[in-house]
Amino acid sequence: MSIVQRVRLVRVFSITDEGGNPAPVVLDANGWSDAQMKEVARAYGLESGFVMRAVDPHHDFRFRFFVPNHEMEMCGHATLGALWLLRHTGAWRTNTALIETLSGSIEARYDASDARIEVSQPAGRVEPVVDAALIARTLDALNLDAGDLLPLDIVNATTSRTKTLVPVRTTSRLNAIMPKLDTIEALCDALSSTGLYPFALDANAPRVFDARQFPRASGYSEDAATGIAAAALLYGAHRHGLVTGAGRGIVVRQGAAMGRPSAITVNFRDPADASSGCWLSGPVGLMDEA
Repeated sequence: MSIVQRVRLVRVFSITDEGGNPAPVVLDANGWSDAQMKEVARAYGLESGFVMRAVDPHHDFRFRFFVPNHEMEMCGHATLGALWLLRHTGAWRTNTALIETLSGSIEARYDASDARIEVSQPAGRVEPVVDAALIARTLDALNLDAGDLLPLDIVNATTSRTKTLVPVRTTSRLNAIMPKLDTIEALCDALSSTGLYPFALDANAPRVFDARQFPRASGYSEDAATGIAAAALLYGAHRHGLVTGAGRGIVVRQGAAMGRPSAITVNFRDPADASSGCWLSGPVGLMDEA
């Protein structure tokens, strides 16, 4: 059987048949080489997940993630997609799981009442970007003016990976962004970031955000749904005072500008304690079996 014949393709975070983020997943990648896993990511041009036996006996699975250009520490939508497949094939039957990743141990839980799968992320760290030259380069890379921004700091926010959050005044301006793609990798290196994540608030829906992701160097220019970035946005929004009171978390809509509308739910583990970390969730479905 060829490598490609062992790949299952799932769609994660979709809110329409055209939306969401596809993820190729291999449920038995034991013994696979890095080159074989990278071959799958390159063949599909997508973030890809690979399930294998855990090294540590206290974990249930080990997951690895590749994009066309390199391995990643963590990928939210590929994790959800892999867990959904494990559930539907009977390989994961308990209500919880502990997963080894390069970013550390990830928890998963299954809610039988609505068949929802959630994936943990650690508490976020948020630091403002204070260098005026880096702020100017960020605006230039996104073809934005200072007047296009909300009166909030541009920040770097980190759960598993660091994303640069850029607060845009309106969703219409967000969706009109035409980035200078050839500048993003060097800019992200200067920012110590893995992607630019401009976002806007929905004026009519509290705790609903629209966002776009332009990754540093993944092998594609824009991402339709980025769970790790949405988790970072939860903590950025919390720092900005946009998530307060009794709200558990936020919903992040992404992919509309690409014609692939998506929605990611991110909830605090404990609404009274942001330092407790958060849970990622969203719709998952089988697209195809290659």
